[in-house]
Amino acid sequence: MLGNAPPESGPLPQPEVMRDEEGEVRAAFVASVRTAIATENREALAALAGDLHEADLGALIEALDAEDRPRLIALMGRDFDFAALTEVDDAMREEILEDVPNAAIAAGVRDLDSDDAVYILEDLDAADQEEVLAQLPAFERDTLERSLDYPEESAGRRMQADYIAVPPFWTVGQTIDFMRETADLPEKFYQIFVVDTERHVIGGVGLDTLLRAKRPVRIEAIMQPEEHTVRVDEDQEDVADIFKRYNLVTMPVIDAEDRMVGVLTFDDIVDVIDQEADEDIRALGGVKPDEELSDSVWTLARGRFSWLFINLITAFLASSVLKGFAGQLEKMVALAVLAPIVASQGGNAATQTMTVVVRAIATRELDKANALRVVLRELFAGLLNGLAFAVITGLIASYWFGTHDLGIVIGIAMVINLIAAAVGGATIPLVLNRFGIDPAVSSAPFVTTVTDIVGFFAFLGVATLWFGLA
Repeated sequence: MLGNAPPESGPLPQPEVMRDEEGEVRAAFVASVRTAIATENREALAALAGDLHEADLGALIEALDAEDRPRLIALMGRDFDFAALTEVDDAMREEILEDVPNAAIAAGVRDLDSDDAVYILEDLDAADQEEVLAQLPAFERDTLERSLDYPEESAGRRMQADYIAVPPFWTVGQTIDFMRETADLPEKFYQIFVVDTERHVIGGVGLDTLLRAKRPVRIEAIMQPEEHTVRVDEDQEDVADIFKRYNLVTMPVIDAEDRMVGVLTFDDIVDVIDQEADEDIRALGGVKPDEELSDSVWTLARGRFSWLFINLITAFLASSVLKGFAGQLEKMVALAVLAPIVASQGGNAATQTMTVVVRAIATRELDKANALRVVLRELFAGLLNGLAFAVITGLIASYWFGTHDLGIVIGIAMVINLIAAAVGGATIPLVLNRFGIDPAVSSAPFVTTVTDIVGFFAFLGVATLWFGLA
């Protein structure tokens, strides 16, 4: 078996065949890495994983057993790219860092962009963080400490502290020569920023513009005024919205005195957009935003308990409506059979509307200007679907129980509840957002309660009047 054979016994899979046709990590590749780790074969491990992209190395780490992950880092030594740890989930990264010596972490983060280094260091406890920072050169240490002082999920935490800024009176030739002769430039950059003597941003020059200009031309003659800047303490979600709105590739970050302190690039923002969308989806399902696939069973159960407890309370509230119609239910068993159908259909319709509205709020597509139009649109959509399902459920109920009256009753209730579902699913997130409450987190139990109560009350109330069951 490949997984049991020593690395020297035959050819090993090479990095280019790490993934299969569907993009999954090949089991044979992982088995060879495990064997190299078990036999402490550094040469084989370097051949397999030494040239992997950080995303592929991260996927490999996730595929390994927990005890093999820190051993992989130790065996690869300086060949291990610590940027790969930004590609694994938070819980797994914290677990790995607990088993990696602080000296190795300090050596690893020195080779990273400042934003990636901060991403790793913020997972350490205060004592380990201080010990790692103490082993870094003074300039790098000061840069990272400043970034770590900024609020979590802020532009300051996401920014790269390395950037290229030149005065407006420099020429194109001076700028190009500066970049050629300076060893410590950012690994990737797309724009040269133009700053005054107090490091206030006054413009920017794209690399394409710079390379097309003649050497004697002054930078101020080809720069574009910088229209968009972001403060270090601004929320990353707001920053992502600016990037999307104006199709930006890069944007300078400024401090309270308007001095440039860093830069954000589109690859940082892609991660933010993915993270924020993931948090919204989890919140809609009542799952904590920081829940990870690698979390323990106890962590999962504890994190989901409070949400389920809230839903239990709202379920009892909805059931109290049924209790109020106990006499009618005893007289006509068919009502007890059909009532959950009306409530369930309303709940599903409300969830559809709520999902669309919550996402529109999160992406800034929905605001005061178009809120009424959206609510009315959802109301009429609910009315149309209500009429359609009134006919369908009415016909089924009439055939099932042999009475047209029951079909009419459930049809009327279906129209009422789907209208209520559409209005509730649209307005509840808007109201919660108006009062500063995250609609993704709080909308679901309220919306579900509304549709259950309206569904039960509409169906049983109409039935009481129609059949004279009071």
